[in-house]
Amino acid sequence: MRMKTDTVKTGLGQAQQLAGIINEHHTELLDGWMAGLIARLVRRDKIAENELRQQASQFLPLLASALESGDSFDLEGGAWDDTRQLIAEISQSRVRQGYSPIDTASFMFALKEPLFAYLRKEITAQPQELGDAIVSTSKLFDELGLLTIAIYQKAREQVILRQQQELLELSTPVVQLWQNVLALPLIGTLDSARTQVVMESLLQKIVDTGALIAIIDITGVPTVDTLVAQHLLKTIAAARLMGADCIISGIRPQIAQTIVHLGVNLEDVMTKATLADAFVVALKRTGSSITYQQHPH
Repeated sequence: MRMKTDTVKTGLGQAQQLAGIINEHHTELLDGWMAGLIARLVRRDKIAENELRQQASQFLPLLASALESGDSFDLEGGAWDDTRQLIAEISQSRVRQGYSPIDTASFMFALKEPLFAYLRKEITAQPQELGDAIVSTSKLFDELGLLTIAIYQKAREQVILRQQQELLELSTPVVQLWQNVLALPLIGTLDSARTQVVMESLLQKIVDTGALIAIIDITGVPTVDTLVAQHLLKTIAAARLMGADCIISGIRPQIAQTIVHLGVNLEDVMTKATLADAFVVALKRTGSSITYQQHPH
């Protein structure tokens, strides 16, 4: 038990010693840190350099304050809250700006060398103490670097998920072709997630327009398997509950054969070969018609 207490005291001593170096040599450390960061920069421009200096200037006092507290090198401690918050903001901004995880982690790792240099100056006469201080400092910045990468990764996953959702919504446009007639052209594979978006988009448009007919065009759907057919039937059933009948268009010969082979029951669903054919049927059902008028030459 005593050994553990001594270890904690040693950790606290090293942390406070590191905090003292940061406070005393703030400007010199910032300059050394910036030199290391700029050397690693892929994008050499003044805006990026100014942003780095601003973030580094914010980080150093927060780091010193956390090290001076009783939490020592424990990044989970309450004293590290502000430091972790700034790391999160920096990592998230790096994701938005298109930096790589390595570029992001380098923000932490580039501060190691300037700190090591000052540790060597401060603890010249005690090799054992110097070695321990360098090891502790190195571990601390490894953990800070890993935290930076973890936050970066999480932020990037959120961006990817949001982009996927936006693409799903963009790839399922519901178009009003005519009064009471909607068209939903589908392109690509229909999976469960996309079917949900398709249904939501179609039903919302039915509510907004009071449409009576919805044409689901599958010309751009490469293959129709049992799952895709079930998703189509679910969408049609949902639309009917909202008071709109559905016509499926774009049934190519190979898709027709597949549907028959799979034994999918589309008997109560009207199908047409082309969107144009389906549109003509929709016009008749809604009591509308198009007349062609020839202009005299």
